[in-house]
Amino acid sequence: MLTDCHMHTLCSPDGCAPLADMAAAALKAGMSAICVTDHCDLLDVHGQPDSSFRWKPIEEQLSLARPQFAGALPIRMGVELGEAWEDPALSQRITSHPELDFVIGSVHNLSREDGGLDFYYVNYDCEEICHKVLRSYFGCMEALSQLDCFDVVGHVIYPLRYMNIRDGNHVTLDAYLPQLERIFHNLIAHDKGIEVNTCRGQTVEDWRQTLALYRDCGGRIITLGSDAHEPRDVGKGIAQAAALLKEYGFDLAVFEKRQPHFIKL
Repeated sequence: MLTDCHMHTLCSPDGCAPLADMAAAALKAGMSAICVTDHCDLLDVHGQPDSSFRWKPIEEQLSLARPQFAGALPIRMGVELGEAWEDPALSQRITSHPELDFVIGSVHNLSREDGGLDFYYVNYDCEEICHKVLRSYFGCMEALSQLDCFDVVGHVIYPLRYMNIRDGNHVTLDAYLPQLERIFHNLIAHDKGIEVNTCRGQTVEDWRQTLALYRDCGGRIITLGSDAHEPRDVGKGIAQAAALLKEYGFDLAVFEKRQPHFIKL
């Protein structure tokens, strides 16, 4: 049973397709279920506070898509909540939706002390900049790990997709493993998990070090997501990531009504 629990529709600023098109692509890709996780970022790309998120467009898409795929593809309601520590009270209000199945807690921006810029817009032209960004990133993740408004931390290795894949560096997370271990212990103590995000099939093998550390810390809750922003990317890397989870001794977690259910791989 393969599930893609991280995808974006036209309800996200960087999405381009209606949910029905994403669901059709998921069926074609062999997914057994999906969860739509459109963006709710509490900082904009320049690091300014953003409280513009509304549930209504997502609810409308779900009401259109679910009848089309009834009996063929369960479509769960999720959200990717970015920078939750910037406004914990707002984060709690947003994630109190009674029909919500799943919340990914993510870090997409530098800390406000470091300028707040979205990682996508940073020019990673030297390793010094890369490590400055990673220090900010894991500091923000540590703040996130102390909140209760999410279910899993999204794409733990996120900045590497820009530093290494896009901009050609060879940065590792070796220097941040002690901090990441603290983060994992904090998540585990509060029954939170992590997401293995395939970045549309590009980063599956890059997860080995992180999975080994999470396993050694006693972690057990892991979801899978492609981070697709258009139909052609739905499900990419999910089968390979599931095989990787099995190799490291994990079952697959799928959330319904904010509770994890485990699938033996």
